[in-house]
Amino acid sequence: MTILVLMPTYNEVGVLESSIEQVLAQQLDLEILVIDDNSPDGTGVLAEDLSLKHSQVSVLHRNQKQGLGKAYIAGFEWAIEQGFDFVVQMDADGSHRPNDLEKLTREAHSNRLVIGSRWTPGGKVENWPWFRRVISKAGNFYARKMLSSIVQDMTAGFRCYPTALLQAFPLEKVQAHGYGFQVEMTLLCQDRGVEIVEVPIIFVERVKGKSKMTYGIVFEAFWLCTKWGFRR
Repeated sequence: MTILVLMPTYNEVGVLESSIEQVLAQQLDLEILVIDDNSPDGTGVLAEDLSLKHSQVSVLHRNQKQGLGKAYIAGFEWAIEQGFDFVVQMDADGSHRPNDLEKLTREAHSNRLVIGSRWTPGGKVENWPWFRRVISKAGNFYARKMLSSIVQDMTAGFRCYPTALLQAFPLEKVQAHGYGFQVEMTLLCQDRGVEIVEVPIIFVERVKGKSKMTYGIVFEAFWLCTKWGFRR
């Protein structure tokens, strides 16, 4: 079983090295692909340096910032071309704990989406302000109701997909660019009868750098969930 961890980056020069070192320290049989959107702070250059230091690290450079969804799709396509069996989505800012990787990969299966869930029993978040909790819980509640889903954390970004499954998806038709991408991919799996398993994780608020969450990203996810819900 070959596993590729996808790490999209934009201005993460202060945290990337630590995140990569911690993932590799787990001593799991995996590789890492950094997908950098032409970060002006030198993240792409650092990623190249780390790829020279660690044979398990590769870098995919994109010309401009095009959104989280496009970055992950580029990573999916790279993983498929390189023949990996599974891909793991993982934030580069340290919010997703590397020691939870074993939980996700242990549950990996050819027709299963594994979600590292903050809101399933046993999962939690640390160091989040109250308004982030409210936005996340309310957003997940709304998405579940609109899309008739039982998934507790539809917006979760810590996930494991089999590449065979991704090959069967119309990735070129995915609409969401921001965090709505996670909801859209969950919906694609749900509508195709894919088994969805949630494993509890601890999500830790980043200690360095700036969050990429904006009101525009929240609105995009809300609008798309509403549109998809009324079309069902």
